[in-house]
Amino acid sequence: MNKKTSGGADWRDRDPQFKDEKGSYAEPVPSRQLVLDDLAEAGRPMTWAELTELYALTDKAAEAFEHRLRAMLRDGQLLENRRGALGPLDKMDLVRGRVQGHRDGFGFLIPDDGEQDDVFLNPRQMRLLMHGDRAVVRIVGRDHRGRREGRIAEVLERVNESVVGRFVEERGVCHVVPDNARIAHDIRVPEADRNGAEHNQMVTVRIVEPPSKRVQPIGAVVEVLGDRMAPGMEIDIAMRSHGIPYEWPSEALAEAEAFGDAVAEKDKQGRTDLRDLPLVTIDGADARDFDDAVYARKTPRGWRLWVAIADVSTYVKPGSALDDEAQRRATSVYFPDHVVPMLPEALSNGLCSLNPDVDRLALVCEMRLDKQGRMRSSRFYSAVIRSHARLLYEQVADWLESPDNMPERYRDLAKPLANLNGLYEALLAERRERGAIEFETTATRIIFNEDRKIQRIVPTERNVAHKIIEECMIAANVATATHLSKKRMPLLYRVHSGPAADALEDLRAFLAERGLSLPGGSDPQAADYAALLASIADRSDAHLIQTVMLRSLSRAVYTPHNDGHFGLALENYAHFTSPIRRYPDLLAHRAIKHLEARGKPKTFDYDTATMESLGTVCSEAEKRADDATRDVDDWLKCEYMSDSLGQTFEGTVTGVTAFGLFVELDGIYATGLVHVSSLSNDYYHFDAQSRCLRGERSGVVHRLADKMKVKVARVDLDERKIDFELVEPDSAASKCGKPNNKPGAGKSDKGKSSAKSRRQSKRGKR
Repeated sequence: MNKKTSGGADWRDRDPQFKDEKGSYAEPVPSRQLVLDDLAEAGRPMTWAELTELYALTDKAAEAFEHRLRAMLRDGQLLENRRGALGPLDKMDLVRGRVQGHRDGFGFLIPDDGEQDDVFLNPRQMRLLMHGDRAVVRIVGRDHRGRREGRIAEVLERVNESVVGRFVEERGVCHVVPDNARIAHDIRVPEADRNGAEHNQMVTVRIVEPPSKRVQPIGAVVEVLGDRMAPGMEIDIAMRSHGIPYEWPSEALAEAEAFGDAVAEKDKQGRTDLRDLPLVTIDGADARDFDDAVYARKTPRGWRLWVAIADVSTYVKPGSALDDEAQRRATSVYFPDHVVPMLPEALSNGLCSLNPDVDRLALVCEMRLDKQGRMRSSRFYSAVIRSHARLLYEQVADWLESPDNMPERYRDLAKPLANLNGLYEALLAERRERGAIEFETTATRIIFNEDRKIQRIVPTERNVAHKIIEECMIAANVATATHLSKKRMPLLYRVHSGPAADALEDLRAFLAERGLSLPGGSDPQAADYAALLASIADRSDAHLIQTVMLRSLSRAVYTPHNDGHFGLALENYAHFTSPIRRYPDLLAHRAIKHLEARGKPKTFDYDTATMESLGTVCSEAEKRADDATRDVDDWLKCEYMSDSLGQTFEGTVTGVTAFGLFVELDGIYATGLVHVSSLSNDYYHFDAQSRCLRGERSGVVHRLADKMKVKVARVDLDERKIDFELVEPDSAASKCGKPNNKPGAGKSDKGKSSAKSRRQSKRGKR
């Protein structure tokens, strides 16, 4: 490196971020990017002293520069070699990322850049790490399967401050078996740190010493949760295992309770008064908070639609304790019969819930749509409203089909509801015209008895009222994204990308086996997916094909970069309609109200960089919530099936792997594995191209969508796994004659794929 051109005072002229540094620091130091560029140009690692000399820094600046270098080491941008010299990772054949453990002891490093292939970590390397840790690995070659293999160079971050698991005492030695199967380490607990825990109780253990080459992690019990089979224990475990915040800071609770239980008169001032407008909420019977109210009016040119959303932003201000906690949670988490809300109940079920016949503050999106359901204009404003009724989906659907069933006290709502239905039909037609994907899935609901044991699992089907509200919310979300985009306001868009190349290739191979093809070539659009879905609607395997199509799509994320929503076939889409339970919606409300107060983008509390960071937080929190609820769902279904050992059920093959068949029980929505070793009278081999298991001698083939009878052979609650055995055709009649006390066994398969098969899904939510 030529010091004259690259070092000394000249670095200020070359540093692309010098202006920003100068505005932030009294004595600027070289930016991270400049350091990386200069190290790359040098072609070798450089010591701390060499770097300081290179930039000719004063003593004061040198101290600040040392802090910067340490931050770059901490963040994995640089690595220090054995002689104390620093170099960028990509020049030292190193990869930085997050560790993903596997129940069998090995793991993978998922690179931070998202572009490189994952790096395989053998069990010996994983002894140094726990699932979720961040590390730097050196690529040492490829394993027998051709995967990049790594060796730990440095552990950047230990994320498991505490772990939930089962306390085990054996011959006077205590340890905790983590509930998360991805954590392969048992955690040793000294006798002095057991904190009263008894054998087989569930506990939370704080990690005192992380794992090393020769020593397993050591921990101290900080909380005894109780018996593994205690009612609700699965939720307590999931919250702690996935790091879901469930305890409220006292400051946040105090702020929420200080607002009282009624809207203050001063907060109603300066708002549009819509209390006479017959807005109504339409929700499920078990809903506890109501964040949206709707009303539609027919006009000569089409429709006028009002969507009123609870004005959370009036109560939750940036920088407050409430806001800090809402940002940390980022989303409400919905478990069976239990909710972990984003906001305290004083707000989520009180002041910010649009309960009927009380004044509430709202942010209103008023839209004009033509007869074809196309949006012509929209406007936003703060209002005070009064919901005229709290209606249920089932009620509204029944009244729309049979108007005479509507009770007298609701008759004044008949016309507004009919208008909503008419608008929905126009919006549905427009949705289909633009080619949005319409996956028809059936959710399930777990019904508990008085002891919180599962009584039955039932499907919950969407009726026309569900679809009316969905289309109204989509319209408001589109209006929000369009409005804020035009005003150049920083915003978290809800972005859903199209299928990745490898997922598309797998999908096409699967479809070809069934004589089907996906239009659109190498770049299919949502309309191509929609066309294929329409063509298979009457097939017996339509549900399975739809599931595989769903898995081919990426997960939707929050980002300030507007890349559109593939599934909905929309260019502009953001979340606006649920600020009670989603932080991105609250940010959208703040942006709208900033404009309402005549603010400019440059004076908004958030810039694009901040939104980028918040988008990552919100996307990760959503995934965290999904993983936690899936864990609970898996555990409850395992508990449900544990009473059915030896019983026979009908099911459908939803997955085929080299190690066996995943079978979903018809009408129960629980999935288990028929291991290849349990398939008798032949040796079975996996045909990757045809996605089937084929008998070597008999030629018998097991493939996706096959119907079969299976017997429940084993249920493992700790690993949340169910093992089935195939009931041979010649003995099926006698075995199926056994009494079966599980409701729904043997019914036709119209449900969605259950917890185990859904684990393979990358589906994004709207």
